[in-house]
Amino acid sequence: MDKKISLFNWSGGKDSCLALHHILAANAFEVRCLLTTVNEAFNRVSMHGVREALLIAQAESIGIPLYQVRLSEAPTMEAYEESMHIHLDALRSKGVEYSIFGDIFLEDLRTYREQKLSQIGLKAVFPLWKRDTKELISEFISLGYRTIVVCAQKGLEGFCGRVIDEHFIADLPAGIDPCGENGEFHTFVFDGPIFKSPIQFSLGEKVYKEFPKPNAEEGEVSGYWYVDLLP
Repeated sequence: MDKKISLFNWSGGKDSCLALHHILAANAFEVRCLLTTVNEAFNRVSMHGVREALLIAQAESIGIPLYQVRLSEAPTMEAYEESMHIHLDALRSKGVEYSIFGDIFLEDLRTYREQKLSQIGLKAVFPLWKRDTKELISEFISLGYRTIVVCAQKGLEGFCGRVIDEHFIADLPAGIDPCGENGEFHTFVFDGPIFKSPIQFSLGEKVYKEFPKPNAEEGEVSGYWYVDLLP
């Protein structure tokens, strides 16, 4: 049976990694590239803040070509959507039919992705959709993957820079999703079954940054702690 030609939306974090793990294991899709948005001003993964060099190292270790969508430091939603449309249309013209995501339960985000992709003629795929996040993080750890928190919401500073294991999960405050699916934290995967070799890095400085909240009243901000991973 012919495989379905796809791109994979790669954040470098645990959810996208586990989704890719299942996609590769099922062997129904040919993943042409790992697509990642990168902040052009700082050469870092958008939102996660991971250096481009580590992103490249991940793709090389996995063995799937990296496709970067390079964005300005603070693009408007219109500029973001225009850029994504151009890149996705180009990939579709080369035979890509499916766009795969690691999303788990955010209905509005899934609807947004499906609507935007349908305008281009692509279909969205969600391998982890509606799975229990406690089961997902347990599966991720038991498979032998290793991931470190690179970005955490205000109030979770102590978790930023920690490797996720059973102790990490047990220490999470009540109400925090164990996969950080509500945006509580983001991660960088550096070892596991789909990697030919571990990604080497050391811990750099930890900084706090604030950003305007999307669709919120003027002046409202979201605060995040970031730890720099040094290649």
